[in-house]
Amino acid sequence: MSKKKKKIHDEGHIDESWLLPYADLLTLLLALFIVLFAMSSVDAQKFEALSRALNSAFSGGTGIFEFPSPLPEGEMQSSDVKGDDTKAKDKNKVDAELIKQADQQELATIQNKVNSYIENNNLTEKLKTSLTDEGLLVSIRDNVLFSPGSADVRSNDLKVATEIAELLVMDPPRNIIISGHTDNVPIGNAPFESNWELSVMRAVNFMKIVLQNDKLDPRWFSAKGFGEFQPVASNDTSEGRAKNRRVEILILPRTGN
Repeated sequence: MSKKKKKIHDEGHIDESWLLPYADLLTLLLALFIVLFAMSSVDAQKFEALSRALNSAFSGGTGIFEFPSPLPEGEMQSSDVKGDDTKAKDKNKVDAELIKQADQQELATIQNKVNSYIENNNLTEKLKTSLTDEGLLVSIRDNVLFSPGSADVRSNDLKVATEIAELLVMDPPRNIIISGHTDNVPIGNAPFESNWELSVMRAVNFMKIVLQNDKLDPRWFSAKGFGEFQPVASNDTSEGRAKNRRVEILILPRTGN
């Protein structure tokens, strides 16, 4: 008589065969997110938030997404910070450009006022203006103010100097540079040893006349002499040399370039 094998039942053992497909599923999910991570530009903050959300969904111990951030902690917000810095720089650039445009418009208004004075006094051949990025330049031919070889403003030309001074009254004031220029013909009189000295003294003496206007603050003014070294025309002709003998008034922008 054959003996039947007795079936042994272990009532205390739980069938864990379901863990294998569950583990495979989680592995596939992990592989999927690694691929997505590799294919895209990751926003570190959003990725970390996604990790926390998925860990909550699969809660029940240590989560599969509980691993260090792809960026060091100190750099987690670097992308956002860089973006904010770029936006701030762009805004500052736009603001600076708007300020510059407004400043140029104000200088253009001053130029129109000076041009009106020039036309009304028939000085178009002796005074001229130009507006550049350096500021508003008013050029005065030397024969409007000085005798040849002299640095003193002629008494009958003081009226022109004082009227020009009135045109320089601005609120708020601007920095103004007055510069003297000569041709390249060597100077032969005793008071000055060079054209450079003559140009300096012409600028200084003209500035003194201008500053007799008590509406102007001397702190905003400076004087320079360039001699023959910044010509605006050729010194080979008498017409060119006449253009080079001049006093210039440079009204500066309020903003830097």
